[in-house]
Amino acid sequence: MKTHARYTISRYALVMATSLFTAAALTPAQAQEAVDATTGEVTEVVVVGVRGSVARAVKLKRDASTVQDSISALELGMFPDDNVADSLSHITGVSISRTAGGEGQRVSVRGLGPEYTLSTFNGRILATDGAGRDFAYDVLPSDVISGADVVKGAEASLTEGGIGGLINLRSASPFDKRGQNGIVRIEGDRNLMSELNGRKLSGVYSNTFANDTMGVMFGVVLEERDDRTDVAGNDGGWTRNADPNDESWLWGNAWGGSIDPNGNGELDEDEYGLIGPGQFRVGSILEKKKRTAYSAKLEWRPSDNFRLVVDGLATKLDSPQVGYQQSFYPLYAADRWSNMVIENGIVTGFDMDNADPEMRLNPELLNQTSHRVVDTKLFGVNAEWQVSDSLTLTGDLYRSTSSRHSGGQDSYVVLRMNQPNTARIELSGDRVPNVTVNFDDGRDLGGGLASGAFSDSDFNTHYFSLSGDNIDDEITGASFAGNWVVEDKWLQSVQFGVTRTDRKKSRDLVNNALTGGADYYSGDYAINVGDLGGNVISQSFSLPNFMDEVSAEFPRNFLSFDIAGYQRALAAYDGTARPGGGVYDYAAAAPVWNPLQSYRVEEETWAGYVQANLAGERWTGNVGMRLVQTRTSAQAWDAQIIEIIENGAFNYTAVYAAPTTVNQESDYTYLLPSANLNYRITEDLRLRLGAARTMARPSVEMLAPTNTTESVSWGEFTQIYSGNAELKPYSADQFDVSLEWYFGRNSIFNIAAFYKHIEDQITSSWEPNQDIGVPGYMFNVSRPINGDYAKVKGVEIGLQHFMDNGFGVRAQYTRNWSKSYVEDEERPLEGIAPSVYSLGVFYERGPVSVSVTGDHTDGFATATSVLGAGFNEEADPITWVTAHASYRLTEKLDISLEGQNLLDEAQTYSINGNPLLPQGYYRYGASLKLGLSYRF
Repeated sequence: MKTHARYTISRYALVMATSLFTAAALTPAQAQEAVDATTGEVTEVVVVGVRGSVARAVKLKRDASTVQDSISALELGMFPDDNVADSLSHITGVSISRTAGGEGQRVSVRGLGPEYTLSTFNGRILATDGAGRDFAYDVLPSDVISGADVVKGAEASLTEGGIGGLINLRSASPFDKRGQNGIVRIEGDRNLMSELNGRKLSGVYSNTFANDTMGVMFGVVLEERDDRTDVAGNDGGWTRNADPNDESWLWGNAWGGSIDPNGNGELDEDEYGLIGPGQFRVGSILEKKKRTAYSAKLEWRPSDNFRLVVDGLATKLDSPQVGYQQSFYPLYAADRWSNMVIENGIVTGFDMDNADPEMRLNPELLNQTSHRVVDTKLFGVNAEWQVSDSLTLTGDLYRSTSSRHSGGQDSYVVLRMNQPNTARIELSGDRVPNVTVNFDDGRDLGGGLASGAFSDSDFNTHYFSLSGDNIDDEITGASFAGNWVVEDKWLQSVQFGVTRTDRKKSRDLVNNALTGGADYYSGDYAINVGDLGGNVISQSFSLPNFMDEVSAEFPRNFLSFDIAGYQRALAAYDGTARPGGGVYDYAAAAPVWNPLQSYRVEEETWAGYVQANLAGERWTGNVGMRLVQTRTSAQAWDAQIIEIIENGAFNYTAVYAAPTTVNQESDYTYLLPSANLNYRITEDLRLRLGAARTMARPSVEMLAPTNTTESVSWGEFTQIYSGNAELKPYSADQFDVSLEWYFGRNSIFNIAAFYKHIEDQITSSWEPNQDIGVPGYMFNVSRPINGDYAKVKGVEIGLQHFMDNGFGVRAQYTRNWSKSYVEDEERPLEGIAPSVYSLGVFYERGPVSVSVTGDHTDGFATATSVLGAGFNEEADPITWVTAHASYRLTEKLDISLEGQNLLDEAQTYSINGNPLLPQGYYRYGASLKLGLSYRF
């Protein structure tokens, strides 16, 4: 006889179940059965809430054959985070980067960046809409998974491709809890900074029937949210004079001429390497995000020896963004700056009062849009057949796709003020410089924007960039695996298998840079916006709480214009005489296919492995070998610049020859050995050792020999290559040691150390003053290269403990030290945070569950040598605090309240952490989410 009971696990239930299991054995995927001590009936105990989630994570770690950490849903369809990346951020050694609105998007493991991490779903590689391989987690709501494993060690049986780690997302099974089960959840959220709202409806249904031989599961997520991100940035980079004493910066990048405080026309010794502002902007990005997800699983278990699973997942992320920003372009030129103030080699203040219209400041309105609609699908079939007591065979076939078609639909459009003025720029030590602009007619920029004193006629047309790419990623995978049980002395079983993966990724860039369309209405060809008619400048507005954490003095009100309306006004101006002859023709400025940054990459991979699983009286382990062969073919296009046309100060158009096709092929074979040992010092104390050779393939776009010279448009003569098919994968020899103490029920303290010697890490070269065949111009050339090697070593400390009184704590700390070498030059390894740590406190008793977690990521280098050797762009430290509280109103009904970014932290970037050299600012605001769940 079987009865069913649903409740939060209690001490009483644990006592009743002691003869069969411990709390650490309870998993979300399998309801455990306990024998009632008095009646003999079997009672199914379903563990829910934070305690159950922690218990499942502890068990998964304890049972893993290599170094691993895991997370599990509080229960079916219930993760207390927006998406999977946010949930992963609580795991030891994991950090994430965020997209608009503060939502987690990219995942790094043990400080190594997303390009070192492989993401799979039920063991299948996920296609992505980005240019590379790293998965964008914001397309995947957390409701569609039941858990995730972060595998930090390596085994021959695991898919290759991650040096930092392998993240495998797991979906639930209808057989996790037999019979009919389901949950429906509604949520509403509000951001306290933007005062914008969102809502979500999600549901999961599962059932088993036909004498429990057939099971089905369906899930749906429908979400809409309005987000705002306040931003400031340094688009044009910083100007730095040449420095004859610095071999990495012998020519500098001062395209307007060397910054010359004394006005003698010479580069004096005290002016070597002098730094000054280029272009900076400040504003806000508004996003209307819609996300839908549908999942289904059909599982057939006609006998104990056979299982067939057919499953599918389809998600759509529709997240258009519109950025309203003010842009300032004070790039140095002779006689453009006066009254300069210099502090520690940086020009921190200057006036701009030249009467020449091209030499004054000319504040700008910048509207920036992003059209991101991503369709991601994963369909597969998996069969497992236990042929005999000693042999089990498994086959899997899947197809994963991702597409985003935004070609020509993104914009970066600028209107420039045309009224005589004088201006003062001062670096404030905050994220935005102080900006004061006084017009000759008595108006000032800040007051005029606040009072509506400006109109269309105060602006001219200027930069008109229409862009966007069409990306299609298709992955087809098949695998066949076997497990042969031997149980002969130390050899317990042998795993073997073969996999085949075909990946085809294409990118078609559609923009108007190649034809000069971005500058078609600028410089000598600018049009007074008032002459366009149609009230192009559509509104003036202020945003609640806008940049209120930044103390600098600058205009905080906006004029804005609608891009589509502006395009219609430009098209209506067709036929009007254009300076220099001819008439305006909007078609000449329209976006077209840009072959120079488009590519086709095909990658075919075969892998085979064999792994021996071993065991002794107090130990288990495995040794194995994985052989990987990859063949890559890439197609791209190139075109020579035949002429550069100067449209005005800092405004150029490049004229290209007809493009020609570039084809490249390469192949490589890697042998990846691995060994793991799990030694039970006592029943509660375990020592793990691991050694392996691992690899991570280059980002897909780095395999295509594309290049761009778009920076010519604003006077920076730089050619940037994206890659070539000859780039080698990263490879690493890695070693792990971990000591794990399971000192109580649901409790663990662990300390681990790791070392990785990375070869062929990919970095960028910088080759200044190169002749690329353009008469009269020398270019800087940047290209990705395989560096010599890198070393990463670190330690991890983790604690997870739940007490009988309902309180619990979870803490983790990861510290790593990294260095990379390129031609014997030591550089920081890009994208590696030196330390990541978090602290979570929980309380769960009866119907009440409360948790608060703070995740901190230290600053790290995001790009090296941006102004020469030793001048690195860095992400500044950030702490992200989340909280979750829920109350069980009835057996079936829960109410919850969640908080994200409760400290209202902003992600900031700078050069070498210098507050006078800010690189970027992204503030998302704190948000609250109220949810109601009903289960049946």
